[in-house]
Amino acid sequence: MTSQAASKSDYGAVPLGLGVTRGLAAFLARLRFEDLPETAVHQARRGVLDWIGCALAGSRHPTVDKLLPVLKALNAQPQATVLGRNLKLGLTEASIANGQMGHMLDFDDTHMGGVVLHASSPILAALFALAERGGCNGRALIAAYAAGFEAGVRVGQAAPGHHDGGWHLTGTLGTIAAGAACGRLLGLDAQQMTHALGIAATQAAGMQQNRGTMCKSFHAGRAASNGLLAALLAQQGVDSSEEIVEGKRGFARIYSNIAKPELVLDALGTSWEITRNGYKPYACGVVLHPILDAMVALGGKRLLTPDAIGRIEARVHPIAVRITGLGDPKTGLQSKFSIYHASAVAYLDRGAGIAQFSDARAAAADVAALRDKITVSTDESLRKDEARATLVTASGERIEAHVAHASGTVDNPMSDRALEDKFIANATLALGDDRARQIAATAWQLDKLGDAREIIGLCA
Repeated sequence: MTSQAASKSDYGAVPLGLGVTRGLAAFLARLRFEDLPETAVHQARRGVLDWIGCALAGSRHPTVDKLLPVLKALNAQPQATVLGRNLKLGLTEASIANGQMGHMLDFDDTHMGGVVLHASSPILAALFALAERGGCNGRALIAAYAAGFEAGVRVGQAAPGHHDGGWHLTGTLGTIAAGAACGRLLGLDAQQMTHALGIAATQAAGMQQNRGTMCKSFHAGRAASNGLLAALLAQQGVDSSEEIVEGKRGFARIYSNIAKPELVLDALGTSWEITRNGYKPYACGVVLHPILDAMVALGGKRLLTPDAIGRIEARVHPIAVRITGLGDPKTGLQSKFSIYHASAVAYLDRGAGIAQFSDARAAAADVAALRDKITVSTDESLRKDEARATLVTASGERIEAHVAHASGTVDNPMSDRALEDKFIANATLALGDDRARQIAATAWQLDKLGDAREIIGLCA
């Protein structure tokens, strides 16, 4: 029998002294609106506009009708607005509802800077509730929003194997992002912000296995609620590890098989993650957007019936198949994760909006006939926002389309006009055209608002 002397460094949570979490927290605590470049402020305006529209459109989904009775039973105290429902709930319950509604249709913004993160649904759902509780001006809301992006994206970059491990980043990183954003809005000091990050990260959850179900959007709601709770607890003095990101048992090491905590502080304060956000022209997973652009382009060249098509060959980056390789979707939610369905409807309908991912369209005969003729191959030489498609007619003619950068990405962004058009279409579903246009005008002036509750009240 052998024995070995124990070392104090054997302790699983022994301090490493890297200072990553504390450094990030100190930056977030001192961040002010005046620190942001105009590009970041403008992206904040765009992000708020887009997310409100997505949440309002999602507010009419049957899933929300199942969610709200439960949330009312938990806490119906009228503290915070549920968008588009003429209803107020408790702070955490309203955060859950609005976060889930924002992500319900998979139409919300997506950051692709080393992570695949729908940042706005958890961040803004939490911030809107907190803003109603205590009030804040538009500039404070924007600063908090930007802070959430910095925390969520940078922690994700520190854990590059996180997505491959099966985690849904909007649930996990979204919790951290919401916690940081709420901490900034509450005015937490550096120590309290360190604890807010720790309290948020220890609640981080969300599994990719739930793609195509009501639970995927629930992740965003829980992230908003958990982040808000983390900031409120930290404000009251609840503590946490001060190395929650980089520690031996910290987020970057246990949520990922590769840890790069040094990336958290790299160019912090000079490179703003909110400026690298992307917006969706299609109501489905962002990795589908390159091939959808290609399919729309093919339809624009020549729109044929499925009988006149021999086959369609799609070439995409491997991540598109890993996330959306479902071959035979049965529901509208499942169809958002089927490259075969999405490609078929994008070609047939010359677009892929909310209607193209309904239960009815998933079961439609013309869609089923065409998706059976679609073959998909992966090509690692393609960028994540790039795709190629070839349509071979029944007579053997070949029609090709290549998309270098998907629409809505940083390299091929949606214009302000296109983003507003998307918002008007989404918001009108819930509130009508006049109210939608009033919200849009207010969102473009967000940094001029003396009270952010002005825009929230328009969304009731």
